Amino acid sequence: MKKMKITAAAVGVIILAGTGWFYKRADGSEAPVYRTATIERGSVKPTVSATGTLSAVKTIQVGTQVSGQVAAIYADFNQHVRRGQLLASIDPALQNQAVQEAQALLERALATMEQAEGDYTRNKQLFEWKIITASEFSAAQSNFSVHKADVKSAQIALERARQNLAYTKIYAPIDGVIVERNVDVGQTVAANFSTPQLFLIANDLSDMQILALVDESDIGMIKNGLPVEFSVQAYPNETFSGMVQQVRLQSKIQDNVVNYTAVVGVKNTTGKLLPGMTATVQFLTGTADNVLIVPNSALRIRPTPAMFAQSQHPILINDGQDASAAILWTLDKGRLAAVRVHSGLSDETHTEVAGKNLTVGMKIVIGVVDGGAVSSDAPSKNPFQNPRPSGGDKGG
Repeated sequence: MKKMKITAAAVGVIILAGTGWFYKRADGSEAPVYRTATIERGSVKPTVSATGTLSAVKTIQVGTQVSGQVAAIYADFNQHVRRGQLLASIDPALQNQAVQEAQALLERALATMEQAEGDYTRNKQLFEWKIITASEFSAAQSNFSVHKADVKSAQIALERARQNLAYTKIYAPIDGVIVERNVDVGQTVAANFSTPQLFLIANDLSDMQILALVDESDIGMIKNGLPVEFSVQAYPNETFSGMVQQVRLQSKIQDNVVNYTAVVGVKNTTGKLLPGMTATVQFLTGTADNVLIVPNSALRIRPTPAMFAQSQHPILINDGQDASAAILWTLDKGRLAAVRVHSGLSDETHTEVAGKNLTVGMKIVIGVVDGGAVSSDAPSKNPFQNPRPSGGDKGG
């Protein structure tokens, strides 16, 4: 049985060689012209791409809890403010009137309570002398208690009115920078249903974040602590760095695509990055330094019959069990050879390879010009071609 397998393999190699010979003799054309490159030593950094928006880590919306007309504004865009600093004021006329009214109601309640207290004191003495009945004394006692409660209610109303008067002064709740100013002097704000935003304060623009949307097919490779490189349109020739701080569990559906939000922490020490900038993000999912690398196209060659005929070694069919197995076509002094290698990490241009007798500077085929047609990156249906290399290659 073993002898039969060896014989079958030998016949297969002979058939390949014969096919190549017939190919060359039948059309009478010259040998194919190869586009070549060399094996190099370098680094490979596979990435996952995404886009996101820069924002401050902490922003506070400053609003007003009272309605009225804006009387004055003391802060403007981009101004640095301190906690407790006066930002704006609302016309206090209505709140002053409310305080005066609450004060008058309290004085009235106090006067009524004093009268009820005198009645209670007199009735208590009369009750002790058996001059009035217990029910009459109980009524006087209840009346006094009610008016004491009215005084407490009036005091609370006065405190509320004074607090609303204090709310006409708008102060900064944190140290930061004014990112937005949404009102002007003379504008009327209404706080009946929701608190209107007057200012937006960013706590510290030296620490920023990117909320990047990552496709569900790539989110499994994004982990906390993963290094990130990104660029912004304002500085197209400059690369900034950051680190993944959180991968949020909440998904978002955009254009029928499921995305997850990755929060990237960014140090903005130069102050170049501004809130709202669009960032093109590259998550560095791995790295391989000082390894043998080849252009991605070298692993996607579609071999021609002439290449099989010129090959110095038989080509073994990949059974698919080893996902990292790949084929490199080497060219040494005009002699073509197919070499089985193992592919590793891959980025947009290069793939890490390992195998026997691979050396830096070795010439490899990255394209074939056969009969005027280039054969390299196109998909192949040839059963002798290796499958697409692993490592997340997205281009070449």
